[in-house]
Amino acid sequence: MTAVQPPHPPPMTGLKTESLLVDRTDAVVTLTLNRPEAMNALTVDLKEALRDTLAALESDKSCRAIVLAGAGTAFCVGQDLREHAEQLESGKTDLDTVRVHYNPIAQRLASMPKPVVAAVRGTAAGAGASFALLADFRIGGPKTSFLMAFANVGLAGDSGVSWSLPRIVGHAQALEMLLLAEPVRAARALEIGLLSRLTSTDDEVLPAAQELAARLAAGPTVAYGAIKRELSIGDAGTLSDALAAEAQAQAICGATADHKAAVNAFVNKQKPAFNGN
Repeated sequence: MTAVQPPHPPPMTGLKTESLLVDRTDAVVTLTLNRPEAMNALTVDLKEALRDTLAALESDKSCRAIVLAGAGTAFCVGQDLREHAEQLESGKTDLDTVRVHYNPIAQRLASMPKPVVAAVRGTAAGAGASFALLADFRIGGPKTSFLMAFANVGLAGDSGVSWSLPRIVGHAQALEMLLLAEPVRAARALEIGLLSRLTSTDDEVLPAAQELAARLAAGPTVAYGAIKRELSIGDAGTLSDALAAEAQAQAICGATADHKAAVNAFVNKQKPAFNGN
């Protein structure tokens, strides 16, 4: 995959990079964690593939929305503990993977300048749950569950969960989920905001996520990225910080072809068509 691609590349399916599948349909790219036999547990190979692919997609203007999914019946159960156990046996106790893999992936997901939709079918645990929480939308099904499993193996949270979880559910609920490490089932996950939408069946999760991503991919991509940046600043900063970020965002968005075309469409009582520029 190259960082710069034609404006309208042909549909791409079945591109496999080891344990990560990368599928492109029009402007939507679906990234599928592809270790179904291990519930998509994260190995070094998978983490590096996800990290590097997200980095490429960030600057790929032909990609206007991303779907993150897991193959099989689970979304992702976090770190592959078999691989981790081998590292511990070799005497390696410093978790460099947090700085080398998990932090860059979390940062890319959170700051991606285009919408990210997580298709959370089945279990999302540990870092897998953390990744899902950094998506802009999370679609789940009846068997979806979130498990903050870190304490179960004597670890603190990582992959941005200390930032994302309290923003979604509040400090007290986040603390309970991380300390007790009990699964949160689909209905409750929808109620407290871990899920954006809940489908009737698990088979509908990925199609629903891709449908939403396609809708977002047809929207004003630059404005979407600006809105995400505004909220990240406004959520934790002062009013002055928010106002400055909004002024900067409007200056950028106001100069786009999408804004000018949308205003012209409004004046002429037409539906705007956005090209992402």
